[in-house]
Amino acid sequence: MDKEKKLEMEKEIAEERAEEHMFDQAAVDEVMKKYDRESNTRVWEGWQKWVVSAVLAAFSLFSIYVTLFATWLDLIRYPSFLGCIIVIGYLTFPIKKGEQKVNSMPWYDWLIMLLGAGAFFYVVVNAQSLTVRLGTMNIKSYEIAIGVIGILSVVELCRRSVGLPILCVAGVFLIYALYYYWFGRGFGPARAVRQVTIGLFFQTTGVLTTPIQVCAKFIVVFIIFGAFLERTGISDFFINLANCVAGSSSGGPAKVAVISSALCGMVSGSSVGNTVTTGSVTIPMMKKTGYKGEFAGAVEAAASTGGQIMPPIMGAAAFLMAEYVGVPYSNIIVRAILPAVLYFLGIFICVHLEARKLGLKGIPRSELPKFSHLIGKIYLLLPLVILVWLVSSGTRTMAFAAAISIVAAVVVSLFNKEHRMTPLSFFDALAAGAKSCITVAAACGMAGVIAGCINMTGLASKLITAIVSVSGGHLIIALFLTMLCCIILGMGVPTTANYCIMASTCAPILIQMGVPQMAAHFFVFYFGIVADITPPVALAAYAGSAIAKAPPMKTAFNATKLAIAAFVVPYILAMNPAMVLVDTTAFEVVQVAITSILGILALGIGLEGYFKGTVPWPLRVVALAAGLFLIYPGTVSDVVGLAVVAGIYLFQSFVHKKDAPTAA
Repeated sequence: MDKEKKLEMEKEIAEERAEEHMFDQAAVDEVMKKYDRESNTRVWEGWQKWVVSAVLAAFSLFSIYVTLFATWLDLIRYPSFLGCIIVIGYLTFPIKKGEQKVNSMPWYDWLIMLLGAGAFFYVVVNAQSLTVRLGTMNIKSYEIAIGVIGILSVVELCRRSVGLPILCVAGVFLIYALYYYWFGRGFGPARAVRQVTIGLFFQTTGVLTTPIQVCAKFIVVFIIFGAFLERTGISDFFINLANCVAGSSSGGPAKVAVISSALCGMVSGSSVGNTVTTGSVTIPMMKKTGYKGEFAGAVEAAASTGGQIMPPIMGAAAFLMAEYVGVPYSNIIVRAILPAVLYFLGIFICVHLEARKLGLKGIPRSELPKFSHLIGKIYLLLPLVILVWLVSSGTRTMAFAAAISIVAAVVVSLFNKEHRMTPLSFFDALAAGAKSCITVAAACGMAGVIAGCINMTGLASKLITAIVSVSGGHLIIALFLTMLCCIILGMGVPTTANYCIMASTCAPILIQMGVPQMAAHFFVFYFGIVADITPPVALAAYAGSAIAKAPPMKTAFNATKLAIAAFVVPYILAMNPAMVLVDTTAFEVVQVAITSILGILALGIGLEGYFKGTVPWPLRVVALAAGLFLIYPGTVSDVVGLAVVAGIYLFQSFVHKKDAPTAA
């Protein structure tokens, strides 16, 4: 009888947990739909779902084939890629957010899809003829109409999948380009539209410029690789590993969130998506431990956003940066290590000090995963290791490395019985990879519009002149103005497209002002990324607040505070690029690493107001100043900063000496 009761109780508990999980998953889906436009997709069921999935999977296979084997003309390869994106994009995204009619696609969506895709495939079919005629600008009137339709179809797809902020920016540049030719060059309205359309649609200087080229050649294959990697169960491995490493320490769940989000975020390429998926596990754990909701949501948002700057993947931006800057991929990831360490160390220190201030404990070791169990699944990292090794070796192309890594992910999954890949899950991974490509490609298309407008009008030199004029030649002011531009341009844009926009628009400004190319690209990339946690448009922070049931703006400001390193380090590396190993020696690198880590500790003390006990306000201000001195590379600033930090340590140790036994 007791045995039956026990079984009955276990069954009830299991059912309760299942119900909780269903509720949690429903809540996660709701948050994703609210803050992540990629989740607002059409609902296909039955045979229609299989047909749409087959089209998506076919696109993935087509992209892999073209990337590895095709030797097509640019006017064949890139328009065919965008034509396919238009097809799968309109099959996936409805005209408005929240449209949930099953198996419904209105006639006007079919019309836009066919006309938009047809415009790009027209270029593919007539590539040879257009290549000859573009030299003399001999483009017919009906072809201009085709070009306008093609551009508008990309604009509308971007609105549906990415959102309005990037369209507002692109719209400003587009209006300026029309104004430039209409009034500045005296072309008149018809000729101005003709000139802009040729530049943005038919030539490889607009929609088909570098962002789409890199997307078609590299990003698409890495996104597909990411879809396969997810299905190996690597996210669960990362979360369990983080629990094993930091779960039992003071305020353990928050530290788990920092580590797991850093590892998962570098692969996902989406700050918002990673905040929601990882945060659905970590944020409730943090709140249960005793952290306030706004702090818990902020920790997850800041860590997930930082995942985009985490080498070796950096949300696929590392491969883009190598292409833009013209250096080997291995060169990029080595230079990205110290800034990334400082970013996450800053969050980790703030989390630890907050936990000590609140007297929070960790998770009992008995409830944590066993290290012996995790070590048995270390093989899940093999696809990532193969990817980094192949790309770093320089013997194979990045696309080939990604393709081999996809195969490795499939093989690795066979040894994991919980996530073993079947033909159905293989098909699902292909379809999911294609769906994830839509948003990135649409945003890259808009980045191409922005870059095209800047190049054809000579606006870049005017922007540089304006910023130099406003800054009065002072680099710090120019950096501040560029930072504002990056945060505005980066609002709500996926990582890879975000970097494309920054590299095309903002990096040249800094390079012209004497900032080394590598440092300039890191500067604009970092500030483009932190747009996701910077008010007022802090989508990752708002997503974290929704899960934590906390005030959105409070969460956003907490996330900004936690990510303080991301707002300080770019300035330092722009003014003295030793931090990214430019024009430096081994001794200077060691010096910069040690003093920067101490500087981040000082900033954490100043922001949290706690170190061995409560830190008074005047001392907090001194700690913040000392942190900035230490982070800035230079012997004098380092000595001053070290002296101040040592003084703070001695003062706090003396004042709170009697509290030491209690704290222990």
